[in-house]
Amino acid sequence: MIRVCALYRFASFADPASLREPLLAVAEANGIRGTLLLASEGINGTVAGSHDAIEMLLAHIRTLPGCADLDYKDSTAETMPFHRMKVRLKREIVSMGVDGIDPTREVGTYVAGEAWNALIADPDTLLIDTRNDYEVAIGTFDGAVDPGTKSFRDFPDWFRENRDQLMAGKSKVAMFCTGGIRCEKATAFLKAEGVADVFHLDGGILKYLETMPEERSRWNGECFVFDARVAVGHGLAPGNHALCHGCRMPVGPEERASPLYVEGVSCPACHGTRDADRLAAYAERHRQERLAAARGEAHVGARFPVQDESRDEPRER
Repeated sequence: MIRVCALYRFASFADPASLREPLLAVAEANGIRGTLLLASEGINGTVAGSHDAIEMLLAHIRTLPGCADLDYKDSTAETMPFHRMKVRLKREIVSMGVDGIDPTREVGTYVAGEAWNALIADPDTLLIDTRNDYEVAIGTFDGAVDPGTKSFRDFPDWFRENRDQLMAGKSKVAMFCTGGIRCEKATAFLKAEGVADVFHLDGGILKYLETMPEERSRWNGECFVFDARVAVGHGLAPGNHALCHGCRMPVGPEERASPLYVEGVSCPACHGTRDADRLAAYAERHRQERLAAARGEAHVGARFPVQDESRDEPRER
């Protein structure tokens, strides 16, 4: 069984470039594959390998400045989900595109469990889902505002444009995302915008679904995840959504029952947006993936959900 580890830590790296080669060397020496991002604001990524190999990598990361309390989440895969190991230098470890936002300096208050339930039930609390529209569509918390964003980079403009209406009659703002990185950075942004009482879900939706009994949960639906599971429910049980390999969006049971859904090729959302040659290529790729799966192998062309909304960074959480 392959251990898949999603991790992030906001930390101040004076020279992130100097950290790249040692990090890559530890990963490669231990047979680890995946992608890690390094920026002046910290580290983010998803990697896979044996249990002991991942422990070696985590031990190395914990020696980096400000990373002793590294946050990570484990899952498993039957076959290696990545094809190579990459360590990239980036401007941000999660792309917001606003200068001067520093989560290592000030963020909102972490809230988890029953305290989160009480917070979001408070009528003085504005609850915002910081994820993108396709994620919100399959599940969210009771009463959450959906920004309708296509990218996390759209969030700052959305908040600024709608702030007065959103904050009317509200004294507190609570935000959440899949695993914590987006809502943590969003709280730093709201703090910089002058919002005083800002909170975010500690460990994200995944930690909440893992630890909160379903009978006391305020979550509705499933949570989109950026791996082959596609979506999970309470207890992190596998959800009912599949992945459209044409547009890489989640597809629920109703969409899969549509005559416009073709497994591995297209779904109702992207039907008619690809030419015949592209559809034929998708169909052939899907055939090759099924043949590889029957052999117990991971096909080199296998596709997982979008890695994040900019499509060029590790899986966003």
